[in-house]
Amino acid sequence: MKTNLTMKQLSEKIAEKSKLGHIAYEEAGADLDFSKVKCLGEGDTKGKVEKLQALNAELKDLNEDYQEMVKLTQGKDVIAKSYQPGEKATEQKSGRKSIGELFMESKASKHKGITDRVDVDVKTLFESAAGWDPEATRIGRVSLYPARALSVLDFIPSGPTSMDTIRYMKESTFTNNAAEVAAGGTYGEAALVYTETSDEVEKVGVWLPVTDEQLEDVAGMPGFLNQRLTYMLKAKLEAQVLEGSGTTPSLWGAKNLAAVQSQAKGADPAPDAYYKAFTLVRGTGFAEPSVLFVNPNDWQETALLRTADGIYIMGNPTDPTPKVIWGVPVCVTTACTEATAVTGDFTNHSFLFTKRGVDFQVTNAHSDYFIKGKQAIRCDMRCSMVYFRDTAFCKITGV
Repeated sequence: MKTNLTMKQLSEKIAEKSKLGHIAYEEAGADLDFSKVKCLGEGDTKGKVEKLQALNAELKDLNEDYQEMVKLTQGKDVIAKSYQPGEKATEQKSGRKSIGELFMESKASKHKGITDRVDVDVKTLFESAAGWDPEATRIGRVSLYPARALSVLDFIPSGPTSMDTIRYMKESTFTNNAAEVAAGGTYGEAALVYTETSDEVEKVGVWLPVTDEQLEDVAGMPGFLNQRLTYMLKAKLEAQVLEGSGTTPSLWGAKNLAAVQSQAKGADPAPDAYYKAFTLVRGTGFAEPSVLFVNPNDWQETALLRTADGIYIMGNPTDPTPKVIWGVPVCVTTACTEATAVTGDFTNHSFLFTKRGVDFQVTNAHSDYFIKGKQAIRCDMRCSMVYFRDTAFCKITGV
């Protein structure tokens, strides 16, 4: 942590610096003419852009300090949400068997006899037509099908649960009639209403047919299938926590929450639309944005923003700086569909509850697999994505 400021002071400083940057963009106008910018002081366009970049770097540091302070104070709450007295740990049991072990237990035979013979006429001149090609050994690398890197879940707190439904109380009414009271006067009456809210634990699953020979003959095949099938589950889970409809068996996605806020880009530059969304999260949701999820094709517009005289606003292309805007980390991922980004306080107001980890099962009892020497490998996981405060999240449309 780089500061001695309190959480409140950090929040106020973030808001102050963000407002300054927002004013700079407003003064620059739609054509980003930084010669019109007054709030950053005197100087040429390059100098003003450098000041804006320095402001963005300062916002990044402030936001990192704020998020770190949040993590330091939320540990107790996270444990309280996930811990149930007297329950056993829900992590994957050490006795759970791998694909290879399950296969070896289920297969009908262990030995197959193989005979091979090569006939060579030694009287024939050995040349390309009559001889054979040199032996070629395949290298060990497997070039995998293009798939996105997993990154969304890195920004979402998670923990185990033993329940099949996540129930919690939500304060649905908060009427604050606190006021000054004269001697002998009547106090203002407050009102608080709490509503039980629940989110179901849903299942995400996939299966793959594979022959006995593949599992038997290819070294490392069980471990390889473990890795690929687990990736498939997590990739789907990442898309669900952003895009899910919330209708069983779908998980809740931040974009589809009942009271999620919305900010249209319209004619604004993309940074302005993002800033306005952050303001909605702060001003209406009373929360602090922890991340912005955006599709690569949409982020490109922001990354390539230049002033009227050609200076890159988001930083020099050669700078290895992390993706940050207005001090908020940016997660660029295709798990977020094009044209609609989403932001919010995922750190404090969302949680991914996991009923259990990834579970594998193997059988040859499916269909005619037994008589054809095939195995069905099935894997799944059960979890619930909970958003505790809808207004702490905002989607940005038209980006």
